Amino acid sequence: MAYTYILLCGDGTYYTGATLDWERRLKEHQQGKAARYTRARLPVQIIYLEEWPTLSEAMKRESEIKKLKRPQKEEIIASSIKAAPGSYIKRADSG
Repeated sequence: MAYTYILLCGDGTYYTGATLDWERRLKEHQQGKAARYTRARLPVQIIYLEEWPTLSEAMKRESEIKKLKRPQKEEIIASSIKAAPGSYIKRADSG
């Protein structure tokens, strides 16, 4: 499985990425060992996660999300919370 994720940074901005191991990648972000963007905006927390069959699909979705304006990203996050309260994981096959 592969994942597309959105982090909430310490300054209130969002960071979107893709990975094969989201737990490892989150730790790297939190330790300041990942993207330069998040290094300067600690702490970070994961607020949205999509599961994909391949990294290629996850990276395609990452690119799509990065092109969205903040209100559109917030709609995606909010719809995920409504669909599965208490969870930030959305399965790619769930629409």
